[in-house]
Formats: sequence, structure tokens, C-alpha cells
Amino acid sequence: MKQKALFLDRDGVINHDPGDYTMSLEEFIILPTVMDALILAQSKGYSIFVITNQGGIAKGLYGHEMVASMHDLLHNTCQEHGVEIKRIFYSPHHPEFGNSLSRKPERLLMERALARYNLDPTRSVMIGDRERDVQCANQAGVRGILIPTNSALLDVVQTLD
Repeated sequence: MKQKALFLDRDGVINHDPGDYTMSLEEFIILPTVMDALILAQSKGYSIFVITNQGGIAKGLYGHEMVASMHDLLHNTCQEHGVEIKRIFYSPHHPEFGNSLSRKPERLLMERALARYNLDPTRSVMIGDRERDVQCANQAGVRGILIPTNSALLDVVQTLD
């Protein structure tokens, strides 16, 4: 049987979204209920993935190295809580600098995760704080759930099967 997955947007869902771009480790603040939400999701049998647009790279606001540092911090924090994030997929593109099929609302990164990890889209969920997150999910056959930016992720994960 194929595995079910919990796909999460990053900024505004996992970490505090300051309103523009999260550009430094100091700004990368994991939201209060996130670890409890991830522990619960994992206990419910979900494999956890992050799908995030990082258009600030294309704009020259920060680089791949800074994104890697933020993702290392997230992985390390998760490990301390016994949570495994299977993979973080990100798109460094921005529409002002060219189009890309990897940038949400396009579904390329989600399709890669579904195929590479043998995931069942019909049993999977994407939680995001932008309509483009839901559009990406729906195009890949995954249920998308829209939440307010910087809200309590645990409240939503508690409702999942």
C-alpha cells in the first residue's frame, strides 16, 4: 500500500512569516504548535514533506546557502523531537524573473515527491497559507487545506485521519 503524506508550505505554516521574505536564521522562528503537530502527524502514519517557494533567491535577497541553513535548523529541531521530515523541496524561482514549473501553484515538486517516495495522493494532504498551495495540491490530486498565515498548525493536524 502506498504511503500517505503531509505536505506543508514553509513560511507562515512552519515558521513565522514576517510579511515579506524570511531572509535570515534570526527570522526563521518555528511557530509554537508546529512540533506537536508534526509529532501527531507522524503518529498518524503521515510521511512529512515541505514544498516551498523561495523566490527571494531569484530576487537576490538571499541565497541557496541561507535556505540550506534554515532547512538544517528545521531538520535538527525536528530530530530533537523525534520527527523526520522526509524531504524539503523548494523552488528558487520568481515570476518577475521567468516562469518555472517548480514554483507553486504548479505541481512539479509535489509530483516529484509523490513519484519518488511512492505516495498515495488520495490519502495525502497539503496545508498552506496561500491559495497557490491549495491549487498545487489539487492539481496533483492531493487535498489542499488553506489556513491563516502564522496560525496553529496543530489545530488542523488534529482533524486529519
